[in-house]
Amino acid sequence: MIELRDFYAALVESSDDAIVAKNPDGIVISWNPAAEKLFGWSSEEMVGGSIRRLLPPDRQEEEDQILSRIRAGERVPPFYTKRLHKNGHLLDVQVSVSPVRDSAGKIIGASKLARDVGEYLRVQRAVRESEERFRMLAENISQFAWMAEPDGNIFWFNKRWYEFTGLSDDEAMNPTRRRVVHPDHRKRVVATYLKAIEAGEDYEDTFPMRSKDGEYCWFLSRAKPIRNEDGEIVRWFGTNTDITEQREQSEQIRLLLMEVNHRSKNMLTTIQALARRSAPGEAGFIARFEDRVQSLAINQDILVGREWREVPLDELIALQLAFIDDAPGEFRVAGPPLSLAPRAAEVIGMAMHELATNSLKYGALSAAGGSVDIGWSRRPDGTGLQVWWRERGGPQVVEPEHNGFGMTLIRDVPQHNLGADVSLKFHPGGVCWELICDGTALAKPPPIIA
Repeated sequence: MIELRDFYAALVESSDDAIVAKNPDGIVISWNPAAEKLFGWSSEEMVGGSIRRLLPPDRQEEEDQILSRIRAGERVPPFYTKRLHKNGHLLDVQVSVSPVRDSAGKIIGASKLARDVGEYLRVQRAVRESEERFRMLAENISQFAWMAEPDGNIFWFNKRWYEFTGLSDDEAMNPTRRRVVHPDHRKRVVATYLKAIEAGEDYEDTFPMRSKDGEYCWFLSRAKPIRNEDGEIVRWFGTNTDITEQREQSEQIRLLLMEVNHRSKNMLTTIQALARRSAPGEAGFIARFEDRVQSLAINQDILVGREWREVPLDELIALQLAFIDDAPGEFRVAGPPLSLAPRAAEVIGMAMHELATNSLKYGALSAAGGSVDIGWSRRPDGTGLQVWWRERGGPQVVEPEHNGFGMTLIRDVPQHNLGADVSLKFHPGGVCWELICDGTALAKPPPIIA
């Protein structure tokens, strides 16, 4: 059976930690293989010599304090320090020292354990630096930043939030005392937030919040779930961005657009009045002229309502053709979700209105049993746009001998303004019109914000 002394000796020899025995004066008594590996000095070089060989010049007092505590019978708990390698470079080590007593309790030396903690400290420094960078960013960005537990309970706000709200830590961490959302919006905001938390989906909302001065400002609030390797939500990170100024600017723009729209309609009304006075005997001309002016006004309303951006094609056609709902003939409208650029919406809207007017008077919409198929799609190559108007079952159609202004709206204007290929055929069963143009007629998708 192995002797206990031999067992202890084997433990020392096989340990991954440097184990050094020294007498009360700091003279090395034993030096295990791990110490040789850590410090570069062999047992033959160290045994009988002073342990101070390992201490940098600026840390010699450290050994004085260790030996003093050992002689007093105290244990020196683990601490981080620097020691010298044989080749002269400094090592980051964790050291602990314990007094060694003989059978009579007399202190005869010390046992020192040393472990290389260079990599550990480098990782810790990197973590601290990363945390410090995050804290500097989070505390100094213009937005309010906050974090919440997986259940949505907020546990941290950055200083910008405190500066705006004027709340204390205790008030901020108490949901019942943290009521800075405007009362008229609070119930909806809470419901929207809890719905996102429950679904584990990105959260977004806009609402007014009260400042420490009692004024309300509008904020865009967003939050994203942070997940671990298993996909579980470990916390939420959110921001609140002050959009008060942007909202005010948007409202000013909206009011200006409404004013422009109002003035434009007044001008169109004036033009109609001038036309009536200029050609009082031309009733047919006046009626067609007013129809076309009305089509322009509809386009104007749509574009202003859409803030002069994209116009959904189905909405454009529905509004331009509202006046044919009670037509004797039937019409069907179908197509995928596509939106037009403003200029294309004006041109295609006018063409559709002109086609509908003609069909209601002379074509398939003028008689029971007639029908019109109105549709659109992307071109076969996946780009650009196709729009069509196909009549059937109506009175026999004859191609007109003279091209009037209606032909200009249906064929020439799209060709000139959109660079479109326009096909207009007068089949006996009804007019067939088709427009094909490139992708510039379609509205560009909004930019993706990361």
